Amino acid sequence: MRGSVLWRKISHVIVLLSEALHVDAERAIDLFYSTKTYRLLTDPKSGLQLMSDKYILEDVLAELNNV
Repeated sequence: MRGSVLWRKISHVIVLLSEALHVDAERAIDLFYSTKTYRLLTDPKSGLQLMSDKYILEDVLAELNNV
């Protein structure tokens, strides 16, 4: 069950990222999966899974802006 909840959270963040950057879903997926935020999100010890999707999106956008 936890895996499906995380998968839905990741999917929603990718949709938000796609909308924020005005890119298609494939590009948003590539960008998201290349971030440190994604790695933290998949690590249960980080606690990032407990944050809102918009909070996670802000982290991803900040990280992408610093690249």
